[in-house]
Amino acid sequence: MSAVHTSKSVFQKSVTASLMVLSLCSGCALPRVVPDMKFSDTNEVRLEDGHGPLSVQKSREILSRLKEGQDKNLLERHLAVEEAIAGSPLIVGNKLTLLQDGPTTYQAMFAALRNARDHINFETYIFEADEVGQRFADLLIEKQKSGVQVNLIYDSVGAMNTPKEFFQRLTDSGIKVLEFNPINPLALKKGWQVNQRDHRKLLIIDGKIAFLGGINISSVYSGGSFKQHTKVRPNGPPWRDTHLQLEGPVVGELQKLFLNTWARQKADPLAPRTYFPPLTNKGSEIVRAIGSAPEAPYNLIYATFISAINSAESAVHITNAYFVPDQQLRTALINAAQRGVDVKLILPSTTDSWPVLHAGQAYYDELLAGGVKIYERRGALLHVKSAVLDGVWSTVGSTNLDWRSLLHNEEINAVILGADFAAQVEAVFQADLATSTQITLEAWRQRSLDRRIKELLGKMWAYWL
Repeated sequence: MSAVHTSKSVFQKSVTASLMVLSLCSGCALPRVVPDMKFSDTNEVRLEDGHGPLSVQKSREILSRLKEGQDKNLLERHLAVEEAIAGSPLIVGNKLTLLQDGPTTYQAMFAALRNARDHINFETYIFEADEVGQRFADLLIEKQKSGVQVNLIYDSVGAMNTPKEFFQRLTDSGIKVLEFNPINPLALKKGWQVNQRDHRKLLIIDGKIAFLGGINISSVYSGGSFKQHTKVRPNGPPWRDTHLQLEGPVVGELQKLFLNTWARQKADPLAPRTYFPPLTNKGSEIVRAIGSAPEAPYNLIYATFISAINSAESAVHITNAYFVPDQQLRTALINAAQRGVDVKLILPSTTDSWPVLHAGQAYYDELLAGGVKIYERRGALLHVKSAVLDGVWSTVGSTNLDWRSLLHNEEINAVILGADFAAQVEAVFQADLATSTQITLEAWRQRSLDRRIKELLGKMWAYWL
């Protein structure tokens, strides 16, 4: 992206164009968290496992054990929020592994892929034909030739720079390859919806192990981002990201989301495989898999986030790569800060999308004045999408807190309830905080005119970024 010119004529033209766009989408807005999504403290929270809904008594026993050694009221409040929002169930019996940065995540993925015996379902926004992409392609082809059915969904815009020959090689090996919402209208099997993108990163092996989070398939992740692991890239700083490995009954919910996306794209039927094997308990984590799509009545991930922030009593700690908050999210964060909640945001100091960075910074003044603490991550390109609230509610996924993620993209997140996993997410948050710079209101108000102009332009185009 070229630098923004600050001459008067260019600035006036940009503002005029931006105002025209705003007039065209003046009716566009993010969904409100409506009254029927409020909860009652008297509602019974029902859990599920790999066999279906648990009895009320069994649910009570599990929740009672979960509340031991922590603030009972905080957990009950967040449990009630999760129960109140329609969608996929809260599922017990899961094992979770928090993965930091590309090298660790890819290592775990490769190990799981090599052990695949029945099928591999892979969904990603970016799949580059670089060194990392070739390693994945070679392994997927090897597994396909060994009798494991591989099904791949990649986004047409996200993989725009990947040669078609790269995907043709996969197809020729027998892999089922689906291009999500093709840019080329001649390749469509449904209506042309070029602004709706598949931003999910989801890998499922044999219906038993799953990976999700923010990491695409690209060599930009070749180096770790924490100081002791940093590998300097010739083309820029290391990318900082978080991913999640899941085992247990919740994998079945993630499988449903993958198969639903395949079906909605009017793709050729998948080869018969055991996509829903019996799933046994692998751990003790309570997880809710949440998928969002533009055609849904409202964004489940967004609604869950807003409700959790509104319910927070002690801490809201968010790390997010592309942060352009709408009025409802800004209000939720400021209200939380003003009722005494420790609201901290870790955001990028450098980015691969300057318009989005500046669009988000346009709201710094309002948030800082409202008591929200803002930090910018140094020494890495921040690509994380995670949060931990009150030490009991946490989430990892692909969802950014900007208009594109919340209105135009297919996204996927896992919400985890419980102190043990929340402590892991909090530890990573604190590690990122230690290498971040706090932005104060006094210092922010001394920023240059050039930055203010970029913020204005970014804010005007926020809906389309």
